[in-house]
Amino acid sequence: MICEDEILVAPSAYDALSARAIVSAGFRAVHMTGSGSSASLLGLPDMGFTTISEMAQHAKNMTLAVDVPVFVDADSGHGNALNVRRTIREFEQAGLAGCHIEDQVTPKRCGHLEGKRVISMQEMVGKVEAAVAARTDPDFQIIARTDARECIDFEEAIRRSNAYAEAGADCIFFEAPLSPEEMCQVRAEVSAPLLANMVEGGKTPWLTAQELGEMGYGVVIYPLSGWKAAAVILREVMRELRETGTTQGFWERTGFDMSFEELFGLFDYDRIQAFEDRYVVRKALTR
Repeated sequence: MICEDEILVAPSAYDALSARAIVSAGFRAVHMTGSGSSASLLGLPDMGFTTISEMAQHAKNMTLAVDVPVFVDADSGHGNALNVRRTIREFEQAGLAGCHIEDQVTPKRCGHLEGKRVISMQEMVGKVEAAVAARTDPDFQIIARTDARECIDFEEAIRRSNAYAEAGADCIFFEAPLSPEEMCQVRAEVSAPLLANMVEGGKTPWLTAQELGEMGYGVVIYPLSGWKAAAVILREVMRELRETGTTQGFWERTGFDMSFEELFGLFDYDRIQAFEDRYVVRKALTR
């Protein structure tokens, strides 16, 4: 899908409900956001607080909830090359289609925050090679991310991107290019499929999926969009409840409401009800 002519748009889910909402909107793949997962699971910022086991279980819930490929933010692989090996094995077992691993130090931080630091290129090459060796499914996508653009410079980030591709990465995630011109230069100089990261308020210019596809990017993710929307709406509806004693005015004023049937439709309620009607014995046994 990443290598098709049309760019793969993979909105980012922060839990199983948001993954279902993405699929119901017609998207063919889901990206599991690290920042949104940290916010959802722990109420903490994207600074390396989540563990392998937490993220693997979170991912498993998501892959069981939808019938499209899901790939995940694996941060820095949760440690060195040995930890990367376990990360890949856990994520494959969770049913994921791939993950991206970055060359930040452990613990990492969001790629659009200040204070990032990167490991050596040689160490990251070892982590990419470990990830490739650890996978049992050759279709599991290893996406290598570099944060060297800001930590060092643009040329070093290009050098690292090509080194990671040579080490076996299926796709390159060049984090935080600062202009459309830089993004085009990345496409011209990196010999691998490319992932674009669109973050509201981030350091990379906001471009449409069509524009990114025309530049030659193979996949685009939106790690902030879903959970930012959820946080905004939840905050406002709770404020309305506190101030007025009801939520009805909020739904009427904004037009964001959905019917009870539409809401439960997100969870395949009718299909599950039909399954229950067919297989669950309702008659109680008596002596």
